[in-house]
Amino acid sequence: MRIPMGIAAAALVGITATSASAAADNDAKRLTEAATVLKEIHAVPDKDVPQELWEKARCVAVIPSVKKAAFIVGGEYGKGVVSCRSGSGWSAPSFLELQKGSVGFQIGGESVDLVLLFMNDQGINRLLDNKIALGTEASIAGGPVGRDARAMTDGQLKAEILSYSRAQGLFAGIDLTGGALKADTDENRKFYGRAVDARDILKDQKIKPPAAADAFLNALKRSMPARSQQ
Repeated sequence: MRIPMGIAAAALVGITATSASAAADNDAKRLTEAATVLKEIHAVPDKDVPQELWEKARCVAVIPSVKKAAFIVGGEYGKGVVSCRSGSGWSAPSFLELQKGSVGFQIGGESVDLVLLFMNDQGINRLLDNKIALGTEASIAGGPVGRDARAMTDGQLKAEILSYSRAQGLFAGIDLTGGALKADTDENRKFYGRAVDARDILKDQKIKPPAAADAFLNALKRSMPARSQQ
């Protein structure tokens, strides 16, 4: 039996809309998970990123719930979100991917949350221009943990990106050299409902944050003292 063209077209539209809605829900969930990571980390100051590093960071990325097995097999390891400073607050979030590089890396635990601090504009600009090879195109080092950053090593002081992991309740610096970061254009399109360039979101800040990003952006704001948001 032939299905009338109008009915088939309507069914296709319905399927497409359902798929788009599911993708947006997944992105909103990822933002909520990223917000939870930040809240829980900042709830324990002695095991947190030193506050002065949060004040200096130009952008912050969170990649929640990366599975251990993903670091050993496959090419794509995790999806996360990144936001950059915007006056007294933060930009709308842009989605990003963590991928295996030429060397590769491994982590402990069944799953891990990753937090990356972009300490200057060069690191985030490279992400916006193309995929970043961590350790070659952008210097990266495991960040210090605790209230005081004065004991940072020379490598940490010079790094464009400081990286952290949280696995099985332990929060510590992690060396992600050999990995790669890139903007996730597909997820940005699904989340914002149209093709959106990561540069428009993070640097030019032409995109207004949707309500689904509130939890993540509020978590970033709460991580900063008032004087650092001037």
